[in-house]
Amino acid sequence: MTVSTQPPSLSIQNLSVHYGEQGALLGASLDVAPGELMAVVGPSGCGKSSMLSAVNRMTDLTPGARVSGRVLIDNQDVLSHRMDVQALRRQVGMVFQQPNPFPLSIAENILFALREHGLRDKAELHGRMEQALQATGLWKEVCERLHKPALGLSGGQQQRLCFARALALQPRVLLLDEPCSALDPIASATVEALIESLKGRYTLLMVTHNLAQARRLADHVAVCWVRDGCGCVLDSGPACDLFEGSRDPLAHRYLNGLLC
Repeated sequence: MTVSTQPPSLSIQNLSVHYGEQGALLGASLDVAPGELMAVVGPSGCGKSSMLSAVNRMTDLTPGARVSGRVLIDNQDVLSHRMDVQALRRQVGMVFQQPNPFPLSIAENILFALREHGLRDKAELHGRMEQALQATGLWKEVCERLHKPALGLSGGQQQRLCFARALALQPRVLLLDEPCSALDPIASATVEALIESLKGRYTLLMVTHNLAQARRLADHVAVCWVRDGCGCVLDSGPACDLFEGSRDPLAHRYLNGLLC
């Protein structure tokens, strides 16, 4: 585990998310250094997933959603009305709780995403596809059946295909919303090993309910909670420091399993 002193690649500043009149997240601030993994933990309903949705503007697709604050990726505010959202989606990949491959072939899951973002050269398309499948450990498993339906893969393979689909776009940041929560322990271990291999090359922001997973993988941890009906960040910092003794008493109790 490393703790970087580099300027942040991803900086979330006073971020608030509301759905209609209901606040989901209030005044959250986090910095993630290049190549590091920040794990966001906390009970359900404390705004963790809303934070991820705001970072890549998925909230734009939710009627009544309002977002304020700043989200800087390499000093560019992605919440600005001048931001090209399609370009943002290339820079910021996302993997969800449930594997969500397209109902297409294994190859087309990646090629379709690349074509949607403007890539047309056949050699580059197939090169990017193979590179992404190699990076996720899938290539040897699927290279002889690339034209078979992706939905025929196991759950763990489907989730790694979703990682490959995101990586093929060569993002700067990866958002992971409980990427192992729907997987069995063996598939989870494989995905964890994949995530570990991505550190150093990508900036990662991961939501997880699995505190042991956060302890294993994270460079930094943020603890979210619900106060006055709205999610907030209680504490954040280097993972080793927070697990050994968070400055916030409630966060300390949560991280040490002292809260039911």
